[in-house]
Amino acid sequence: MLDGLDDIEWRRLGHAYGAADDVPDLIRALRSPDPATRDDALGTLYTTVYHQGSRYQASAYAVPFLLELLADPATPDRPALLALVTSLAIGPDEAVLPDGFPIGAYRRTAEGGRELLAAKPAPWTGVDETAKEYVEYAYVESLDAAERDRLWAYIDVAVYDAALAGVPLLRDLLDDSDPWVRVGSAYALAWFPEEAAGSLPALARATQTAPVTGAGAVEVATLLIASGLLGAAPDHRSLAAPHPVVRCGAAIGRARVRGPETDPEAVEELLAWAAAPPTGADDPTDGGWVPFLGGDLSGYAGLALRQLGPRHADRAFDALTGRLPTVSGDQSLTVLGEALRMAFPDGPLPPGTPGAGLTPRQRRLAEVLSRSPEPWLIDGQEFGNVAMLVEEYGLPDDRTALTAYLTT
Repeated sequence: MLDGLDDIEWRRLGHAYGAADDVPDLIRALRSPDPATRDDALGTLYTTVYHQGSRYQASAYAVPFLLELLADPATPDRPALLALVTSLAIGPDEAVLPDGFPIGAYRRTAEGGRELLAAKPAPWTGVDETAKEYVEYAYVESLDAAERDRLWAYIDVAVYDAALAGVPLLRDLLDDSDPWVRVGSAYALAWFPEEAAGSLPALARATQTAPVTGAGAVEVATLLIASGLLGAAPDHRSLAAPHPVVRCGAAIGRARVRGPETDPEAVEELLAWAAAPPTGADDPTDGGWVPFLGGDLSGYAGLALRQLGPRHADRAFDALTGRLPTVSGDQSLTVLGEALRMAFPDGPLPPGTPGAGLTPRQRRLAEVLSRSPEPWLIDGQEFGNVAMLVEEYGLPDDRTALTAYLTT
């Protein structure tokens, strides 16, 4: 196990905090019999080789060893390791939903990035923050914007390709005895469209054998969404499944493939989920955690409405603005981001636009925001990301100012 881990010159590879010479011990600690040790190691990997969604040169070298751990049934916490590998491969999935991972675009942007990475100085070591500033950032800051894009895209593609090599293992894990390993492997397979020809039959077989009640419904929903992201529309009969998450997974998958030709039953399912509040007796989302979009299946349904085209745009906007007052934190970012995209199809307001100059859809969204405290909050505190998002579209960035703006 983990042969070759020490053969890599980790000190010459960088992560978020400089030289990656701590990575081998962190990877070994994932096999520790002590749960606290494993948790600490996993958390540290999330802050070093995957820092706030960013990947680094060391990340690609870590992935093969993480896959090796996943292949061993004796490795503890394999669902958590699957989540880490998937995050390393694609970054935050909200950035690529509802369309799937655009690996072709990444590969095009990455052209020429290898040479830029080769010219990058070795990572910083030591405790001198001034030295870190010079060694770690001076080279990147010397590049123009296009060169930086190529450099980071090349690093991201290298990590992605390291995970891509694990696709055969991920297919095998669809038959694992641990249901959450099966769920995690289905979720991971969804992001590798270049391997769709081999993955879709495996997902179809797993869908046929998984139970559609209880925890199995989460597994089936994940399989259906993954199939849709890889280009195969789930069976129409899944829209009549007894479990709500299965119906939602089928609707999302069918919308991804069929677009404006999506069947009316799937459209109605998506609209119901997109409008649903996060809690309450009437919430149709009750019934299981599906890993896409951090478990926010209603938010994902709202994004999927985009794929239906303009015919359902008014009802989609109604669903989004209906749910917006009930959500906070990351869920409000998802709903608000999609509602803003629909209300401002031409981008931000021109400077100096008065409230009276808003279109009906823009005014409705602004009024909902001005009346609703919840979307502006995260854990009861002001959520700066929401304020910044609203401001990007030319609207005032707090409720009081927005209320006053609507009278101008």
